[in-house]
Amino acid sequence: MDAIDRKILAELQADVQVTMDREDAATIARFESGLADVPEVRHAERLFGDPDYLVRVATSDLTAYQALRDEKLATLPGVQRLTSTIVMKRVVDDRPFPASPPSGRTEHRR
Repeated sequence: MDAIDRKILAELQADVQVTMDREDAATIARFESGLADVPEVRHAERLFGDPDYLVRVATSDLTAYQALRDEKLATLPGVQRLTSTIVMKRVVDDRPFPASPPSGRTEHRR
């Protein structure tokens, strides 16, 4: 994907919470494999608790997102519910993990 494609694709980003209707090993494997094949998926994490997955997607606009949600994400194996939150703006983006706690900071003891 070249830089122009990335710019167009990133016009709308959404966080999608996925709740599964079953969590047997075969269903989870098929869901994760199918999710990995969706090019609009930018990031996906399996979670403890509810929801079962948090997925960041990027599309060109709301119409494209609706098609992605209805035709791809909702049809993946084991999906019970999708809850979407549209990103308004990025406040912090791609910050690297700190190598260590900031210098001069001490641990608080009681």
